[in-house]
Amino acid sequence: MASSKRFKKLVALVDKKKVYSLKEAVDLAKQTSNTKFDSSIDIAIKLNLDTTKAEQQLRGTIALPHYFGKTTKVLVIADNITSEEAKAAGADFFGTTNMIAEIKNGWLDFGLIITTPKFMPELSKLGKILGPKGLMPNPKLGTVTNDVIKSIKEFKKGKSTYRTDTYGNIHMIVGKASASADKIIENITTLVDFILSKRPSTVKGEYIQKMYLSSSMGPAIKFTI
Repeated sequence: MASSKRFKKLVALVDKKKVYSLKEAVDLAKQTSNTKFDSSIDIAIKLNLDTTKAEQQLRGTIALPHYFGKTTKVLVIADNITSEEAKAAGADFFGTTNMIAEIKNGWLDFGLIITTPKFMPELSKLGKILGPKGLMPNPKLGTVTNDVIKSIKEFKKGKSTYRTDTYGNIHMIVGKASASADKIIENITTLVDFILSKRPSTVKGEYIQKMYLSSSMGPAIKFTI
């Protein structure tokens, strides 16, 4: 009951009818953090997209100035570098066809696969396993490349994938409740500028329709830049 009362007090701090400035929204998201752990500060961006059209399905990678997400476990499947080189760059797992066999047998203890074009024919056969979990390597995301070392380092430093959901929303972590407001604001402005640069030419009218910030399990705060 105490927890419920505390949450109601936090919700009461947010005026649902108001569109906050970015600085106000960040300060309020930090203030309404309602967890014993260091809450994430999440952004939700509603875009005017028809995701039934292929050209309006946004997907790619971005490296924000300040990374606050979880460290991704990286599996490298390649034969143009050594195991020692892969691990020195930050890879968690390394191999060739032996790792593909492990995946076939149900092993999925990783969050990202980086591979070379050579191994894609075999990996593509695992579409039913990797596809639904968003783990299939993709050249557009930088996860199918001959410069494996560079890709490992980029993803380990915070390069993240993004994609629109069925309703045209993009969700990302842009900070932590303990982080400075300036760092969170810099991440948000970088992300919004980036999303604006990816506007499909076929989109008519307002592109970014709504934006919300919230801490983990905290109330949503509508804002604008």
